[in-house]
Amino acid sequence: MTATQELLGLPDGAKGLLLTGDDLGLCHAANTAIFSQLQAGNLSGASLIVPAPWAREAIVSYRGEPISVQLSATAEHLLYSWGPITAAPSLHGGDGGFASSVDDLLDHADGDDLRREFRAQIERAVLWGFDVCGLTVHGDAALLRPEYFDVVLDLAVEFELPLRLAERPDGDLGFPATELARQEGIISPDRTIRLSGDIALTEVLAHLQPGITEVVLRPADDTGELRALAADAAARIADHAALVELSVPTDVAVLSWRDLRTAQRRA
Repeated sequence: MTATQELLGLPDGAKGLLLTGDDLGLCHAANTAIFSQLQAGNLSGASLIVPAPWAREAIVSYRGEPISVQLSATAEHLLYSWGPITAAPSLHGGDGGFASSVDDLLDHADGDDLRREFRAQIERAVLWGFDVCGLTVHGDAALLRPEYFDVVLDLAVEFELPLRLAERPDGDLGFPATELARQEGIISPDRTIRLSGDIALTEVLAHLQPGITEVVLRPADDTGELRALAADAAARIADHAALVELSVPTDVAVLSWRDLRTAQRRA
């Protein structure tokens, strides 16, 4: 039995599932798709990019669903960008917004700038009225080096929120992120699966392992806006279609980040 599974009160061998819609606030097409699937019960939560151009519009459709803050310091779309909501000179890329790649960010980000920016993003989400239930990191950017991971972990401790950890195919980040989070009382899903064109949602759900699995999708409606701004528009549209046809196996317990937050604070 995993530590997270035990804290959630699930029996040994049980399968827990979080279905998260990432990139809420990216654009109108993402907002409408994510909220439609939250309200249909096909997503158990969403992850909000606070500095993104359509984040404020998400307030209009919010009905108390579990929302994580997707801490953002990169903006990877070639023709569509956003930047810091604080004075954070080291977080800017060459065109004035956030760096366009993780490597670019890690080449010049200052830890103090990152801390101020990420705290401001969490506080703004709370100010907007979202029930913030967890933390994720856009592109895993600030989870890949220990000095930046410490910033994110400190904020998870400060706000008493569970944290999605970075996943690497070889499982090696070069430092013990999982153990460091556990020592601070921060819980996380046991594994995170990001849906891709190589594997269908039905296959993922059919082969879930015991423990807590988070499946991350980025659903969006098929609009001209989406296709103009996102090179991966087809994948986002496919994620939405997969959710519309969702069928969760009966032996799987669907959970949310709110459940993780409750279990962490109770512990």
